Amino acid sequence: MTDDELKALVASLAVSQQETIRKLDKLGELYGNIGQNQGDVAEEFFFNSLANDTHLGSIHFDDIEKNGHKRRGKTEEEYDIIMTNGDAVGIVEVKYKAHENDLDKLDRKMQNFKKLFPIYQNYKQYGAIASFQINDSAKREALKRGYFVLQRSGDLVQTESSDHLTVL
Repeated sequence: MTDDELKALVASLAVSQQETIRKLDKLGELYGNIGQNQGDVAEEFFFNSLANDTHLGSIHFDDIEKNGHKRRGKTEEEYDIIMTNGDAVGIVEVKYKAHENDLDKLDRKMQNFKKLFPIYQNYKQYGAIASFQINDSAKREALKRGYFVLQRSGDLVQTESSDHLTVL
């Protein structure tokens, strides 16, 4: 193989490698978007469900908000759902599919909440993990840690229509 042939081969390998990297980046972006989309679907589902029935167990809440992002000093968290009443706050971590490590994230968020929102310093604080699917060991662990567990169940289809239905 001549020097020119070797140089041409190395150049073509470099181009091929760049193309492979570009394809992998696109695949990674697509995979990330799928995960994000599933998370968005779960968050919308649980927010709408809780907005229609603002309870965690027997605890009634007056207000609900979603996607609360807060930074105070070096502490920063994002809260999927926050529910409040006159003396309690409910913090709901939403996952499409919950795992035990998600409970560690919820633990951290629970610990940081009153640092980030000092207005709730004297409120009782409740945590919940909400998920379309949670395995039995993660569910047991969540309950052991004192969290509520929210899952899909039953007939939860809401139908809306206009006054002008099309009948064929």
